[in-house]
Amino acid sequence: MKKIPVGISGRHLHLTQEHLEILFGKGYQLTIMKDLSQPGQYAAEEKVDVVSPAGKLLAGVRILGPVRPASQVEISRSDALRYKFDAPVRSSGDVKGSGAATLIGPKGQVEIKEGVIIADRHIHFSLEEGIEFGVTDRQVVSLKVSGIKAGILDNVLCRVHASFKLDCHLDTDDGSAFMLNTGDEVELVKSYQIIE
Repeated sequence: MKKIPVGISGRHLHLTQEHLEILFGKGYQLTIMKDLSQPGQYAAEEKVDVVSPAGKLLAGVRILGPVRPASQVEISRSDALRYKFDAPVRSSGDVKGSGAATLIGPKGQVEIKEGVIIADRHIHFSLEEGIEFGVTDRQVVSLKVSGIKAGILDNVLCRVHASFKLDCHLDTDDGSAFMLNTGDEVELVKSYQIIE
């Protein structure tokens, strides 16, 4: 079966237009730095500082565009421990009851009561790729990683949509644990057996 490319996702945030304008000024628009793997998504030139409720500063966190309906900060478990954030593992956009933070930009600051998460492991599939791999939207699968630190990654969410393109998104902790880099490939595993 065809392999799945990996994208290692570092800490970043998504903003509403309202919060973007508070942080950068009225009518502000993000500046595209580079396109990301998913069509229409991009890394912006702009960065903001993120402060945990404990007062720990996570400086220079990059904004990803375009703007969204809710502001969201995505960090790793290592970040959460080091900088004292409360950050549950969630799918992007599922921020209800998640961690708080203060966002600081050049023109102002915003306190978000929720929105700090550790992004779940997930794979983007187009509709055609979903059929090719035999997966459906919201299905949970596993991934086989080859190499010097080979292993199985469980609890990987499939996200199937017409606007998506094949790509597996892992955070920097998962990438480091399996010595994976952006552009490496993994294999889909729907089921396996542990022999005791």
